[in-house]
Amino acid sequence: MIKDVKMIGIKFTPDKLIQNLIKGLPDPKWSQQYNMAYIPNTKANLGIVFNTFKGAVWINYHKFFTNRPINTHNKTLDVQWFRSRVTTPGYRLCPEEYLLKLELKRYANSTVKTYVTFFELFINHHYNKKLKELNENDIRSFLQNLIQKEYSNSYINQAINAIKFYYEIVLDMPNRFYEIERPRKESKLPTVISKEEILSIIESTNNIKHRCIVQLLYGSGLRRGELLNLKLSDIDSKRMLIRVENSKGNKDRVTLLSKTALHDLRRYYTKYEPKVYLFEGNNGNKYSGVSVLKVVKTAAEKAKIRIVVTPHVLRHSFATHLLESGTDIRQIQVLLGHGSTKTTEIYTHVATNTFESIKNPLD
Repeated sequence: MIKDVKMIGIKFTPDKLIQNLIKGLPDPKWSQQYNMAYIPNTKANLGIVFNTFKGAVWINYHKFFTNRPINTHNKTLDVQWFRSRVTTPGYRLCPEEYLLKLELKRYANSTVKTYVTFFELFINHHYNKKLKELNENDIRSFLQNLIQKEYSNSYINQAINAIKFYYEIVLDMPNRFYEIERPRKESKLPTVISKEEILSIIESTNNIKHRCIVQLLYGSGLRRGELLNLKLSDIDSKRMLIRVENSKGNKDRVTLLSKTALHDLRRYYTKYEPKVYLFEGNNGNKYSGVSVLKVVKTAAEKAKIRIVVTPHVLRHSFATHLLESGTDIRQIQVLLGHGSTKTTEIYTHVATNTFESIKNPLD
């Protein structure tokens, strides 16, 4: 935005050819603030830019086309909850157009909640400034505040994504804040526990429902949200598979169903008689994520496991134990629903067979 007018910014490395081509654009100007050339953002000018540089340089233009549908299989969002919630007096709410764009883009409910939460943190940090007056320095001061409070890199990156969504998607200004520095990506190893500890946790569950929950988290490598979304029709006992729909990245996949888990699931079904979802709460709705976390943690504490065990630790353990037993990493990738084996390769760093052939110099 230059003087409240939307512009097409053109950033490039010094090059005489590019500079000469820019001179041929309609009324090009130079911005000292953004360190780039710019022309008015119109459909005609956008076409002129492409035609001018076509065949001469590579143009990164894909973010200009932000109206393509994404996540078309996500359930319809109930953003009315965000509109009607009760907040403290003087609290600055997320703009209506922000909610509308999230709704039209059909983002997952969890993503909507994250984006709205972080964007409201940002705009309330600069409560006395209008949105159109905020610039890169205001974003940096907000992020600096988060860093000083010692929030994680992942937390800060989520905040950046929520802010960029407003300027780049809602206001249709691609790469508006491309110079904002992101924290370096953390590279942490997955937490894994032994098979014996897994069995001990299963034996320490309070009832057959809790037992089945732990068995499926580990024996099928499910994420907590995937477990909660399972319906009775997703259990394929003939093929010994579980169908996982609309998982992370809006992907469907199938994963393993343990014979041991199937035996206990039949006992569980007879006792609890769920109607739609495999695991339901007292009101017949989906079982809650908080309850699943409590089931796992309580059972792990009773089993006297020394580390904090979460549903994702069980998923990590599933993948690592498969790798240690000789399962091909590409098969594990499919079972976990990873888009690339690069993501799955993290388990090679904690699998015991990675180190078995190495003789310890002390020994």
